[in-house]
Amino acid sequence: MPSFDTVLETDLVKVKNAVENTAKEIGTRFDFKGTAASVELKEKDKEIILIGDGDFQIDQIHDILRNKLTKSGVDVRFLDIGKVEKIGGDKVKQITKVRDGIETEEAKKIQQLIKGNKMKVQAAIQEGKVRVTGAKRDDLQAAMALIRAEIKDLPLSFDNFRD
Repeated sequence: MPSFDTVLETDLVKVKNAVENTAKEIGTRFDFKGTAASVELKEKDKEIILIGDGDFQIDQIHDILRNKLTKSGVDVRFLDIGKVEKIGGDKVKQITKVRDGIETEEAKKIQQLIKGNKMKVQAAIQEGKVRVTGAKRDDLQAAMALIRAEIKDLPLSFDNFRD
């Protein structure tokens, strides 16, 4: 039975390189000299931690990070930006999560979208991805086009296309 997987996966190597390049630029820029500005990637938690002297500085670091991610070919929609928190004195930090895997709510939304359009395919949620199966290849390609058109806030991709 033909099928494909709808996934939300980022290239963590490219994210790591972008974070390292951001840290390098922070170290060399004159306006960051003598400040607490830093950026760090926790790979096991898939979090990017931004530290700065104020909200304005956090915004500057975020702009640099976005530019580096874009140059690396990573979609910035993978970032789930958290709130700015005070960590003592006048320093602030912001935790930005790197999305990996489709959350249950979004997976249900994709599943309902496919069911709602009365397509001749079935969608099943499986550990951070949505598997779509159908009898005909054309139906699967129509389902892909529908998902791309309707779900614009997530950088979804399609894997394991099988005939």
